[in-house]
Amino acid sequence: MTTSSMQSLFRLDYGGKMERAIERMLAAFEENKFDTGRYPRRWLAIKLLEGDADILSRVQTMPQGAQLIAFAQQNAEHLKSMLGDEVDLLTADRRYGYINGIVRQSLQRPLMDRITLTDRIDDIVTHKWLGLPFFFMIMYVVFRLVIDVSAPFLDWTDAVINGPIAHLFSFILNLITAPAWIHSLVIDGIVAGVGGVLVFVPGLLILYFFLALLEDSGYMSRAAFVMDRFMRVVGLHGKSFIPMILGFGCAVPAIYATRTIASRRDRVLTALLVPLMSCSARLPVYVVFGLAFFGARAGTVIWAMYALGIIVAMLAGMVFTRTILKPDASSAFVLELPPYRQPALKSVLIHMWENTREFVRKAGTTILFASLVMWLLLNMPWGVTNQRDSYFGKVSGMIAPVFAPLGFGNWQTSGALVTGFMAKEIVVSTMSQVYLSGEDTVISEPLSFGEEMIRMGKGFITASIDSGKILLSILPGVDLIPANEAADDTALSNALQGQFTPLSAMSMLVFVLLYVPCALRWARSNTNLGLHGLLSPLFIKHQ
Repeated sequence: MTTSSMQSLFRLDYGGKMERAIERMLAAFEENKFDTGRYPRRWLAIKLLEGDADILSRVQTMPQGAQLIAFAQQNAEHLKSMLGDEVDLLTADRRYGYINGIVRQSLQRPLMDRITLTDRIDDIVTHKWLGLPFFFMIMYVVFRLVIDVSAPFLDWTDAVINGPIAHLFSFILNLITAPAWIHSLVIDGIVAGVGGVLVFVPGLLILYFFLALLEDSGYMSRAAFVMDRFMRVVGLHGKSFIPMILGFGCAVPAIYATRTIASRRDRVLTALLVPLMSCSARLPVYVVFGLAFFGARAGTVIWAMYALGIIVAMLAGMVFTRTILKPDASSAFVLELPPYRQPALKSVLIHMWENTREFVRKAGTTILFASLVMWLLLNMPWGVTNQRDSYFGKVSGMIAPVFAPLGFGNWQTSGALVTGFMAKEIVVSTMSQVYLSGEDTVISEPLSFGEEMIRMGKGFITASIDSGKILLSILPGVDLIPANEAADDTALSNALQGQFTPLSAMSMLVFVLLYVPCALRWARSNTNLGLHGLLSPLFIKHQ
């Protein structure tokens, strides 16, 4: 067997953060048309990240070598800041961990070996029958925390956007005597559209915080191990569950992550199932409908959406496995389970911020652009007084009968779902413009600047205290929340209560879960690749 063929059969996984840095180095090789010569590309990328002195001296003399070394050092520093150690120590730890895993599977040790705390915990969380229920229980607790703990901050953010921020823009527009259409563009278009999405940033921060805790503690590796038996039902193995977990953030990087799967058939099947995972773009839709119609059970409903996505993915996988993607020869699933570690707060916060920053960036670009286009369509032909008579209203009205059997056949929702083809966050942005545009967008009388700041500060302190009470109330025997106390709905939730019933709201959530992924995100990530780039994650060869 040749060396190249052996390399294609074995590839050590260095973990999510390290693998992403390696992928960036490989992409830099392609972008700079760097000829690695006799060195394997992946091996050279790892050595540059490790700062191997001999390799650095050789690459320094090659064309574009200095630029690639600088880029590698930048990535290495980023990894050190996140993981708290030098790259060469991190890679050595993964290699020895993999070797240790092989030894543990192939060598029978004497019974006198010491049983560690990690082993005792794994006896429960990786148990043949208890492991899967434990995983779903963990995810249930996470999503309940996301909704319950973030609810006071959602109310605070909603009040800030529809209060001080709306007042500030109104004051500036009145100061410069802006015409009425400019006032409508800013308040009904930008503030209602972009602000309606930014309301949910606190929930995303908490979601990514808990997911980072699970990853850094070592539990996510156990989740992949536990799901291996579950994934075998559809002809996959536990390694395919890692991209599916990434799909809870965004389907695009999750599908690119399938390149770590050796079998082409497994890559294609996993990539087909990833879009059924509930990504962060769907979360604002879940939250706004959950708070509007399900109250204290909103967390359970949102968890059910995530669980339903997994179940539907498994059913779809069973169909594909028995029709167009029949399984190859079964392959072994070898996974080194790292010891449990106390998560590093800095790494968790960096992970939380980097994922949320992408959502906020889209709010300042994609959603801003969509909000401006939506405002224009809602006001054309120019001077229309009833939104139903606008271009947007007329087109949405023609589409509405298609959705009527699902329980939400009004033109407002139909139009929002059509705009959601671009990005799921735009569903909430569109509904905010349609339902909240007008004078009622500003929810309180304007105050002086000092009074606004004091109110914002008091509101934030109150939200923090309420979230702390909710968090402490999770402990057995602790109940700091009065039974009759309920979180205030957001402005959009209040508006939707007159348009939906709980049953039609649930139907809407299931539809948002199952219909097409964000087309605009795919197009932006493959701008220079054309149709081949859109399909390449499904068919790219293992390297």
